[in-house]
Amino acid sequence: MVGKLRHIAISVPDPNAAAEFYEKTFGMVRAKEYVSDFADVVYLSDGVMSLTLLKFESEVLAGKDTHPEGLGKEFVGIHHMGFLVDDVEKTQKLAEENGGTYLMGEMPGDSKGYYEIKYRDPNQVMFDITHSGWAGAENEIGAKK
Repeated sequence: MVGKLRHIAISVPDPNAAAEFYEKTFGMVRAKEYVSDFADVVYLSDGVMSLTLLKFESEVLAGKDTHPEGLGKEFVGIHHMGFLVDDVEKTQKLAEENGGTYLMGEMPGDSKGYYEIKYRDPNQVMFDITHSGWAGAENEIGAKK
């Protein structure tokens, strides 16, 4: 079973200002940006990793109700990370067998398109699993650059 860390999401008060910092400081490139019902979102990339900057619009989606420390819209810091996996169902089973807790999300019926399945590890750290990848991330298991 293969899993590759390809996504880190940071909750920030101003995604565009934060993006400018990472662009100017580390040469990251904007891969995608949009405003949704749950957050203002900017995806950055270094060519391998997707760094997502989020300004949440909802306390619940920010993690206020599901996180033991009560993360909310005002929280600034690492919110979650994401793993690209070759077998989603096997990874879900392993996560649960090893103390992980399912939060939300599911693979689309046709297994095409973007999706994330969210879990918490035994220390309550949130993580995503997917086989579809993230904007700006290297989205092929075993790919070499």
